[in-house]
Amino acid sequence: METIRKHGEEQPYIPLGIFKLRIPIIHYKWEWSECLQAILMCSTCLGAIPILTEVLGVSFEIAWSMVIINGFLYTLHTSLGDPVVPGWITPSIPITTAFLMNYAQGTERVQALIAVQLMLSFIFLIMGTTGFASKLINIVPNSIKSGILLGAGIAAVTGEFKLEGGRFGIYPIAITIGIILSYYILFSEGFANLRKRNKVANKIGEYGMLPAILICIIIAPLVKEIPALNVEVGTFIKIPDLKGVFNALSPFKIGFPTAKIFLSAIPTALMVYIIAFGDFVTSEALIAEADQIRTDESIDFNANRSNIISAIRNFIMALVSPYVPLCGPLWAAVTAAISERYKDGREAMDSIFSGMGTFRWMTFISVSIVPIVTLVQPVLPIALSLTLIVQGFVCTRLAMNLCDNDIDRGIAGVMGAVLAVRGASMGLIVGVLLYFILTDRKVRKLNLE
Repeated sequence: METIRKHGEEQPYIPLGIFKLRIPIIHYKWEWSECLQAILMCSTCLGAIPILTEVLGVSFEIAWSMVIINGFLYTLHTSLGDPVVPGWITPSIPITTAFLMNYAQGTERVQALIAVQLMLSFIFLIMGTTGFASKLINIVPNSIKSGILLGAGIAAVTGEFKLEGGRFGIYPIAITIGIILSYYILFSEGFANLRKRNKVANKIGEYGMLPAILICIIIAPLVKEIPALNVEVGTFIKIPDLKGVFNALSPFKIGFPTAKIFLSAIPTALMVYIIAFGDFVTSEALIAEADQIRTDESIDFNANRSNIISAIRNFIMALVSPYVPLCGPLWAAVTAAISERYKDGREAMDSIFSGMGTFRWMTFISVSIVPIVTLVQPVLPIALSLTLIVQGFVCTRLAMNLCDNDIDRGIAGVMGAVLAVRGASMGLIVGVLLYFILTDRKVRKLNLE
């Protein structure tokens, strides 16, 4: 039996210092809506496979094993008290890839990735253990937070629609139908009202993006945008090739990066953390929004704890299975979708950890099940595209809500555009300069206090 939470209190847990251990079924209920959604949403997790094979030159089997290892580490967040669905540091993938392309494919490129991921893990760890992460979220002005969110949102959407390399140009029909359905189910006021009157619509709404992905799985082969589906039913469970991953990628086998590579990785790691900081801002905003509506549960989001868990994940992956998408603190699109259902009340979802925890444990299980992987394999790019476009909507919505006045909105707009076009470092410089030039000194002093 799961442990029962009293009204207005935190979901029960086992205290472990800064961490709060929660075990599925024992400390929170298993949510079947999130379970079913995770079965197909694991297609996005598997979207790392083409990135890994192209950038690192590893085989499909090795890349699949890397995804399974990463999938298990995802479960650390809800298990240790972080009330979100973690994910990649998605907007940083082009930055990381550009850095890696400076090195020859093979050992040297893998060592460069190890250097970036180890440096990033140390930054996460320093920010979390010093307590500066929580202070940073409170110190950073809303205009800068908004600019980070807006830049991430713009980059996520424009990346899918760009003329060269954008997935929309390859799968226009499936993505169009999928995103219309996703937006309607997740964000439409009309559908929200329909759910109150219609049991079928309410049931569909409980599954977030899942109905849209199911429709894409049907539509895409019909319009010849992906090959016909082919489900493999021989082997049921994929046992990750840990030995193969270790031999091909671990620094204990191929050697650690040189001091020169570590030094060259520092700017990239810093830029990636700037982007990841936007995820902490998004997490705080999403959880605060849900916490205001659900007075029956007290939700403890701690940016320091989230930083430390992200540090642990990146450190383990760097030493065992260096990962091009890196290990970020938030999958914004899914966290937003689960938060929306959580807002429907305790009858819909008992605890925020019920939804977030169930989803991440089930994606870990699903990426190991051969029939599921072979079913969704052709639709992986489409599912990834839908996730990014939904993330774009969530980020821009939250960005606008954070702004207090026209100056904030102007700073956020310019900073977000620069961040999306010229990268995180330039975007942050522009945002900080505009903040100090345009805001009143007294306002800045109040923000610091």
